[in-house]
Amino acid sequence: MATLEVTEIALVHPSRQPSYNDQTLTLSHLDNDNNLNVSFRYLRVYSSSSSSAARKSPSAVVSASLAAALVHYHPLAGSLRRSESDNRFELYCTAGQTVPLVNASVNCTLESVGYLDGPDPGFVERLVPDPTREEGMLNPCILQVTTFQCGGWVLGASLHHALCDGLGSSLFFNAMAELARGATQVSIQPVWDRARLLGPRDSPWVGAPVRDFLSLNKDFDPYGQDIGDVKRECFLVTDESLDRFKGLLLEKSGLNFTTFEALGAYIWRAKVRAAKIGEDENVKYVYSINIRRLMNPPLPKGYWGNGCVPMYAQIKAGELMEQPIWKTAELIKQSKSNASDEYVRSFIDFQELHHRDGINAGSGVTGFTDWRYLGHSTVDFGWGGPVTVLPLSYKLLGSMEPCFFLPYSDDAAAAGGKVSGFKVLVNLRESAMPEFKEAMDKFHKGDEFVLS
Repeated sequence: MATLEVTEIALVHPSRQPSYNDQTLTLSHLDNDNNLNVSFRYLRVYSSSSSSAARKSPSAVVSASLAAALVHYHPLAGSLRRSESDNRFELYCTAGQTVPLVNASVNCTLESVGYLDGPDPGFVERLVPDPTREEGMLNPCILQVTTFQCGGWVLGASLHHALCDGLGSSLFFNAMAELARGATQVSIQPVWDRARLLGPRDSPWVGAPVRDFLSLNKDFDPYGQDIGDVKRECFLVTDESLDRFKGLLLEKSGLNFTTFEALGAYIWRAKVRAAKIGEDENVKYVYSINIRRLMNPPLPKGYWGNGCVPMYAQIKAGELMEQPIWKTAELIKQSKSNASDEYVRSFIDFQELHHRDGINAGSGVTGFTDWRYLGHSTVDFGWGGPVTVLPLSYKLLGSMEPCFFLPYSDDAAAAGGKVSGFKVLVNLRESAMPEFKEAMDKFHKGDEFVLS
């Protein structure tokens, strides 16, 4: 059994100290979405294939590039706290603040653990810092470098979601990576200015159908629901099985669906069915839509705060089970029609009007997110891009059972021959996982069941 040993916890300062003493930064209303009060944890796996990089210490490279990047992204060394005036998040920054960097080693090779492409949950959890909610506010960014006997290594990250989303964190890690490769400046200068760019209108009002999907309940915690233990499983979706399924949907409906709509509809229904959700209960399919270019005017290229808003499709669980699967895919497709500058402004204004009232989407929420195009593969510290990217958090978008579409591990694919398609990482209550696995097996085989 692999044994992990923590060798050091370093406190990394910016390589050049900021000129201010004390500074309080205001976050946007999107950053203050109740669903984002959580640290998001994930890892990147780097192989030792590059001979030039093999002579370097991953820990030293990450530490130096982190220090250089913090000159530009110094808020990541700050501490989150609640404002006394309105209880919203604000970021307190002062000279001398640091980002913790955990250094660790493991007595096995990456190949022996499948490049963490379908890892043992007990082992993989130790590769990423796991702060409590209070620790995550004190240190909103905590990194970990774990080296393996083969020379490969893992970069684990815990980032408080109030500071950035997936695209925002990719800007930061790509800045670290290009500095690690020898750049003297970051290619994209980060932009803060969150309160101005994504603040409420002078006279807040909700003109888009935001209220159709959200409720007000101060006592409801979306991440405190009692659904039992949550289990994580990875499933390979081949191009062949996906094309076959989308072809069947086209034949039945006359409509073309994207992978996110078609596969999302199938997984949503299979999860609700396996979880034995009551037929009269409202269930929601929620996903984030990138609003950076949707806004008028668009957000600056270097904006690294939360630049997404949640979009919802909802239906009674009984209807979801009974209607043809193409209708569910169509429901998801139609939900995208709400995406507009007005929807974003209305969502922000709703947060302004009801922040203290406990905004939530209720129970029965299944989150979906597509990580295949977030720029993870470009984060190259000198060893090439990561061969595996794996999210560990199961609290996302107000859901405790999110689903991630992930690129397939390059090295894992090479070890077993060429693999088409991508991975789906599913979080689901343990009691429902056996039945859900059967549904995914039928999807892979192309059983007629998939349309019923």
